[in-house]
Amino acid sequence: MIRLATLALVLCLTPALALAQSIRIKDLVEFDGVRGNDLVGYGLVVGLNGTGDGIRNSPFTEDIMASILERLGVNVTGEQFRPRNVAAVMVTSQLPPFARAGGRVDVTVSAIGDARSLLGGTLIMTPLNGADGQIYAVAQGSVIASGIEVQGQAAQIVQGVPTAGVIPAGARVEREVDFDFNRLAQVRLALRAPDFTTAERIERVINGEFGRPVAAMLDAGTVVVDIASAGMRSPSHVLGRIENLGVAPQTRARVVVDHRTGTIVMGADVRISRVAVAQGNLTLRVEEEPIVVQPNPFAAGETVVVPRTRVGLDEDPGTGLAELSGGTSLSEVVAGLNALGVTPRDMIDILTSISAAGALHAELVVR
Repeated sequence: MIRLATLALVLCLTPALALAQSIRIKDLVEFDGVRGNDLVGYGLVVGLNGTGDGIRNSPFTEDIMASILERLGVNVTGEQFRPRNVAAVMVTSQLPPFARAGGRVDVTVSAIGDARSLLGGTLIMTPLNGADGQIYAVAQGSVIASGIEVQGQAAQIVQGVPTAGVIPAGARVEREVDFDFNRLAQVRLALRAPDFTTAERIERVINGEFGRPVAAMLDAGTVVVDIASAGMRSPSHVLGRIENLGVAPQTRARVVVDHRTGTIVMGADVRISRVAVAQGNLTLRVEEEPIVVQPNPFAAGETVVVPRTRVGLDEDPGTGLAELSGGTSLSEVVAGLNALGVTPRDMIDILTSISAAGALHAELVVR
């Protein structure tokens, strides 16, 4: 079985390495105004091999198919559609920052009816709208579905998600977001993980780069850079100069445990106080063995079922009461927990109990 020490060795850094590592500012913050915009559209996928929507169960598929055909000059008034090679889909994408007309973006296509698979289908020209209702891109192309479905008369196998797929570079940008980035007098840097120490370090590194007060920390999650004080031509030039500066971030001590997989991840700053732990397993066993009792051949009785239950209670000796000395580093904490000699799933319960006792000096996140 995988021990906590192995997981910590693979997933965690030693405190010395964590403190010495510098991260680029561009990987720690979001620049004000430099953001994407979500797009969504409603379209039709055609060319499916009998795996499309059932028109009886998805009447909206018939509506969009009739609308598309009428726009193409085909009169379908009063006609009855019963194809199985089309599917109504939702098309989603994200318009990246500073996208220009004529550029291309990826799109994701997801079935909304009872289609079984989008494999081999083609998305027909679909407008993609922003939150303001305006059309910013138009999507079209062959759908790449990662899943597969095999079905017979009495059995069915589905691997992956065949009702969703992607179209790489499947949408062309038709409208640009009206935003003049170079007119900004200040640029705010929003930290992805707000922390006063990290924000102060970013402020100090930027001011050291320019040799004068250019950046100012507003709070744990915001640092403002004054463009005029930087003495450069535009905000773009300022961000190009500061985004690759290295900063050693600080984060809260945190332990993340996943009950489903038995995974434990500990940060380098996790500490525990001196504590004693006893761990054992309790097994309750209940067995039902009913007995059928029949009367004698010449007796005027009935056959009855008599219940019989066996109940047992087993308790393993466990590890006894073990003392964990206060850890001053991640390796000492891991060594102390491994001294208990339990499995990762049992370790999750032990960490939860240590946290409840107030001896775990870290944020415990249970997923």
